[in-house]
Amino acid sequence: MARQSPQRPDADEPELDDTDAAAAADEVEEDRPPADRALWEDVRIDPVEIALPSGTGFTLRAYRQARELTPTDVAERDQDDPFLARRQVVETEDDEEVVILDEEFAALSAEEDDEDEEKDAKARRKDKAGASDDEKAETETEDDAEDEDEDEDDEAGDEEVPVFLTHKGRLLLFKTPESLVTFIRSGAPNDLSQLDSWNELSERLEPADIAPLDEDTYELDLVVENLRGGHDAWDHELLIEAGEIARDLAYALRLPAVLDMLSSGSSLDDLDEALRASVNGGVGGFLGRRRLKKIGAQTASLGWRTIVGKISAVVDWRD
Repeated sequence: MARQSPQRPDADEPELDDTDAAAAADEVEEDRPPADRALWEDVRIDPVEIALPSGTGFTLRAYRQARELTPTDVAERDQDDPFLARRQVVETEDDEEVVILDEEFAALSAEEDDEDEEKDAKARRKDKAGASDDEKAETETEDDAEDEDEDEDDEAGDEEVPVFLTHKGRLLLFKTPESLVTFIRSGAPNDLSQLDSWNELSERLEPADIAPLDEDTYELDLVVENLRGGHDAWDHELLIEAGEIARDLAYALRLPAVLDMLSSGSSLDDLDEALRASVNGGVGGFLGRRRLKKIGAQTASLGWRTIVGKISAVVDWRD
């Protein structure tokens, strides 16, 4: 059987070259109305798209004052790790976190706290009975210090912090807008449901609304490969945005190891600062580019591989 030749376009219809086709596509894009942002502005929540080595998914993120939020519960997540399952975190008087690995040590620490409380009670009784002026002045100084600590706690509570669509220490990522909307409408438990605007979002949300802005789209799957390419190949915007989402996720998902790796003074934080300085131009940009050349590409890529791996490990993919 003879093969039929492909149909030729009608003579009356002019063929479009690549330039004309691109222009036509741009016209269609311009005619398309932008996604309605009114809903997201009303509920103060945003759709986010995150690309990881295992795939790309949609989720939600909001920023609220720390005092308004209950952190995600990581107890069930950490049961899979025998080290984390035995870990107990206590706070010292200096608000420093101490990791206690032994129950007997924890009990001893509790006894020491009881002794300290008893000493404080005796000191207060002595003051009431008539302490010296010097002792009273010292007590007043300690009281002032306690008041300052309380003020610092209040300021920490007023700080805006990120919260994601998470549940029991895992980030919920959805491969399609439809599956994300179905989950939200289902009333399934999640950490964003504590927000006062959650019910409104559940009632009004449609799949077409799941259209993240460019600044809410992150490509963590490209970071390691980009860093391996060497200083001249580094995509500054990609790496800066990766740092922003990684810090937000580490805080919301309670990943202290990731927070430490990106904390002030760390090598990856130095990389972030140099990247930001280099895009500003001028003398600061020149100095930033000089700093970047001193940062090892291999060290940076290994660090980010660890970060992406730790984030990927606590993702709950939903179809």
